[in-house]
Amino acid sequence: MAGRELTSLRSPRVKSARRLAKRAFRRRERRFLAEGPQAVREALRIPGGLAELFTTAEAESRHPDLVAAAERAGVPVLRVSGEVMAELAQTVTPQGLLAVCGFVDVPLAGALETRPRLVTVLAHVRDPGNAGTVLRTADAAGSDSVVFTDASVDPYNGKCVRASAGSLFHLPVVVGPRFDALIPELRNAGLTVLAADGAGERTLDTAIDDGVLDRPTAWVFGNEAWGLPDEILENVDEVVRVPIYGRAESLNLATAAAVCLYASARAHRGG
Repeated sequence: MAGRELTSLRSPRVKSARRLAKRAFRRRERRFLAEGPQAVREALRIPGGLAELFTTAEAESRHPDLVAAAERAGVPVLRVSGEVMAELAQTVTPQGLLAVCGFVDVPLAGALETRPRLVTVLAHVRDPGNAGTVLRTADAAGSDSVVFTDASVDPYNGKCVRASAGSLFHLPVVVGPRFDALIPELRNAGLTVLAADGAGERTLDTAIDDGVLDRPTAWVFGNEAWGLPDEILENVDEVVRVPIYGRAESLNLATAAAVCLYASARAHRGG
C-alpha cells in the first residue's frame, strides 16, 4: 500500500498534478486528471492508461482493490492528506482517489479505418458537463467514436471527464479537427453526415420512416445555446430536428443527442 503521507502542497509530485487543471499544461504533458473510483477503474483497463494515483488513507481503506490493482500495474500510489486532496480535486466533496492519466485520443484516420456505423461529432460544444454527458450517451448507444472539433471544449477538462463517467476510456476519441476538413473524411469513410438542429426541415420521425438512419451515420451536435452555425448546416447531408410534441421550447443538448443516437442504434440493429 501507499507509503508516507504527503501533506505539503509544495511537493513536486503534487505541484505537477495540480498544473494539469490547466489546458496548456495538459497539452504539454499529454496527461490529465480523472477523479473517483469509476474513473480509476476504467483507466486501469487501458495498458499504460494510469500514470499515477493519489489517494487518502480513508479512500485507500474503502477501495483496497483499486489501490492494489494500481500497484500490481506498477503505478506509483501516493497517499496524501485530506487538505492536499482538496487542492488536487476539482469537486466540492472529493472522493479521495485522483488519477493522473495519459491522453487517450486517437488520430481521425485511426477512428475511421474500421468503417464505423455510428460516429458522434461535437461541433462548437463549449459546456464541459454537456460534452461529457454526450460522450457517455454515445458510449451507451454504441457509437464507434466521438469527435471533438477544434471549436469544442477540451475532453480532458475535469468537468467533462467526470460527466463522461468513465466513457472517455471506452471508445476512440478524436480531438481537434477542423469541421471543414472533417466532412470529406467522414464521407470517404462511407458515413452520411446528419446535423441535429431545430432548424431542420426533416424531422427525426421522417428520417426513421424513410430509412435515412439505416445508413452508416455521423451525427453532428452543436452549441447548447445557439445550435450549429450556418457554415456547418450548409455542408452536411441533411439537417434533422427532433420533433417537439408538447409545449417545451426545445430539448437540451444531451437529451437531443440521446434521442438521435439511440434512433440510429435501433435502426442499425433492425429495430
